[in-house]
Amino acid sequence: MIKGRMLLAILGTDQHELGAVAIAGLLRDAGFEVVYVGRFQTPSTILRSAVDEDVDVIGISCHSWEFLDYLPELMALLCERQVDAPVVLGGSIITGEDAKAMTALGVAAVFGSGSASAAIVDCISALATDRRARAGTA
Repeated sequence: MIKGRMLLAILGTDQHELGAVAIAGLLRDAGFEVVYVGRFQTPSTILRSAVDEDVDVIGISCHSWEFLDYLPELMALLCERQVDAPVVLGGSIITGEDAKAMTALGVAAVFGSGSASAAIVDCISALATDRRARAGTA
């Protein structure tokens, strides 16, 4: 039995996918089904994929400078469509100030460079378990 379904996307113009691919592998090895939609995703394409795939958690790879352009729109779209999948954000360059702003927008967790693999897996596992319990699919 899988621990949960995770959508993993790279938001905006970021072309670097090494970290996202590594996280996809980490989560698959930990028992998650990972739907990787890749680079150059927009808020609307992430929303569509999250709904189509009925994911438990939405994982976004993005840097501090891009969250300002895209994340508020994504969070508004998810709220508007009543998508009950928490958003987790990670990236190599995320300032502490921006991490606070991201959580203020409703992001469930932010992981920057140097985050421990076990902490990422544990957090996503807990979020997926909570979402599945709310949906009655646990």
